[in-house]
Amino acid sequence: MFSIRSIALSCVVVLGFFAACSDDSPNPGGTPDASVPEMCTTEGTTQCGDSCVNPQTDPLHCGGCDQACTATEDCAGGACVAVCRIGSEQFASGAVNAANACEQCVPATSATAWTLLADGTACGAGQICSDGACSPKCFINSTFYDEGTPSPLNACEVCAPATSTTTWSPREAIPLLVGGTDIAAQGWTTYSQAPNTLTYGADHVRLATSTNSGAQSGGQLLLAKANAVAPTQPFTLRVTMQVESVSRHNQLDSGAAILGSIAGTVGNSSDRAQMIYLDSAAIGWADDSQTSAFAVTDGAYHVYELAVNADKVATVSVDGVAKLTRNNFVTNGTIAIGDQTNDPNVDGVVRIKSVEKLCQ
Repeated sequence: MFSIRSIALSCVVVLGFFAACSDDSPNPGGTPDASVPEMCTTEGTTQCGDSCVNPQTDPLHCGGCDQACTATEDCAGGACVAVCRIGSEQFASGAVNAANACEQCVPATSATAWTLLADGTACGAGQICSDGACSPKCFINSTFYDEGTPSPLNACEVCAPATSTTTWSPREAIPLLVGGTDIAAQGWTTYSQAPNTLTYGADHVRLATSTNSGAQSGGQLLLAKANAVAPTQPFTLRVTMQVESVSRHNQLDSGAAILGSIAGTVGNSSDRAQMIYLDSAAIGWADDSQTSAFAVTDGAYHVYELAVNADKVATVSVDGVAKLTRNNFVTNGTIAIGDQTNDPNVDGVVRIKSVEKLCQ
């Protein structure tokens, strides 16, 4: 007779044998079957759950499975980095707004809107940010200056953003008259007597005088600027001018003149003696102490320079060529250009493009 325990053990042995005999695994030894595809075969990917991901770029599995970045981060190089999501686009930290170079992605300030760059920040070649806009300005000692603004401490220094946006830049000359622009607004005074005309072109101011038939006096039109130079300091004046026509000068009078000093409306004896006259084919001192041949009325603009050194020696040059010299030149600081006299038939027509004082 078999006991219940014996019957149970027999069943276990039979079932074990049956299971062993009925195992239909194609690889009972446990070696992986090459015919079954692996899930993540793309280089750089790994399996997280039932998905293949790249832990270098996947924001849900950044650096490893289930290591998710926040809503204001992206995954780069396996690490979560702050970004901006503005509108429907994503921008890296530090990215500049293509529509405004003074706006930048700064996630620490705002991850959903552009952040304004600080005033004075460079935003392009020769440009800085000012009130949220990029423009050619200078930001010197915490103050903004427009391009071309001279230094309040030295007129021979100027804001030149193309050279520097943070320091003053040296300038070649100080403009005293810019052609095509109102002369009164530039500090020039007019001394005149009819008949005369003053007109403007795109780049010049035109002065013209004439004499009425049989008149005992002619027209005068002289532009004067006070405090143009320092009376006790060396200076160089540069006048770019065209003489259309001019009558022959009288001694101490001229229909086309450059004066490095003038008192009153025509100048005192010293002013008139050292006045530069321009005749049709000559240039000279108005006291006739020296003259030099030159085709003044050739239809071209010429550069006339009056340079006075520390020893009060004056040199007059035309287009860089010295023409006249004079000792003991004196000035009261006021200069003048044009028809200096009302003598009949001593008239002139000139176009002044610019007057400058060169920086020493």
